[in-house]
Amino acid sequence: MRPLQQLPRSVRGTWAALVTTLATLAALFSAAPVAQADTTVCEQFGSTVVQGRYVVQNNRWGTNEPQCVTATDTGFRLTRADGSVPTNGAPKSYPSLFNGCHYTNCSPGTNLPAQLSRISSAPSSISYGYVGNAVYNASYDIWLDPTPRTDGVNRTEIMIWFNKIGPIQPIGSQVGTATVGGRAWQVWSGSNGSNDVLSFVAPSAISNWSFDVMDFVRHAVTRGLAQNSWYLTSIQAGFEPWQNGTGLSVNSFSSTVNTGGGPGNPGGTTSCEVSYGTNVWQGGFTANVTIANTGSTPLNGWRLAFTLPSGQHITGIWNASVSPSSGSVTASGLAHNASIAPGGSQTFGFQGTYSGVFTVPGGFSVNGTACT
Repeated sequence: MRPLQQLPRSVRGTWAALVTTLATLAALFSAAPVAQADTTVCEQFGSTVVQGRYVVQNNRWGTNEPQCVTATDTGFRLTRADGSVPTNGAPKSYPSLFNGCHYTNCSPGTNLPAQLSRISSAPSSISYGYVGNAVYNASYDIWLDPTPRTDGVNRTEIMIWFNKIGPIQPIGSQVGTATVGGRAWQVWSGSNGSNDVLSFVAPSAISNWSFDVMDFVRHAVTRGLAQNSWYLTSIQAGFEPWQNGTGLSVNSFSSTVNTGGGPGNPGGTTSCEVSYGTNVWQGGFTANVTIANTGSTPLNGWRLAFTLPSGQHITGIWNASVSPSSGSVTASGLAHNASIAPGGSQTFGFQGTYSGVFTVPGGFSVNGTACT
């Protein structure tokens, strides 16, 4: 073979170009960021951040056995969960991730705590990964308090049990059933000695769901377990294991709190009055609903929550939007009537069907405040 300098001009040019390209690629690869490995946390109350905005916490509070959580790009998985505790008592831990503040640990960029009256919506989504060789619940927690506290125990805890495996049950006793967010739930109420607990238990496992956290908050308000002047302090999603739990995961999580309701008058009061007029015929009816603002604070982005009696379904609505069409429903103002000034009112209506004996709803709340 001839030495390189004897190669034809065209070959020498091609070879030089190839060498230059390889050198450029090598420089690019050496400068490219190396993918970060998942972060594993085994400290009892250790934590880390995922998605740049949510805190993943190990939160091993009920056992001395080892437990580790591994934070992923979008959530976490429980990579070690040794030991067990009696199933008729408290769980051994609550590995989870959250938006908001938990015992002085606040997630990056959060706008929590936020006053309930100023929250127009709080959309969230969750995707769980389950295992069968453990006793646990998949628990979504919503924390409420009369003050905007960022430390310690809040006054009311709302728990949403997406799934449960084994002979475990929520705190307190079952007080009924309800349709919230378009789904049917068993409703439990009680106290753990430190705070009130309102639990919603799914009749069958839910692996993923997108919903508005405020639907559950308003239900708590109608049951007298919170008030419109209270604060939402954190939104959390994870697991409460009693036995084992390795392999459980939150595959993805998102939480946003929209405070588009506006601050109104911070020194004012919020109160409301609802009139509900009906025209009823066999199997059908129309309802004309008027919301009066009897307080001194504007009702911005008003949302009227009430429960339709069993057998009633909304088939059409005007001057508002409504979701879902039966059970615990929420009607919301449209762009042209979304605000109610102090002393003012807004009216909307809907048509529906019913079975059995026709009755009217028993209670209403606007933006979390119970109305007369």
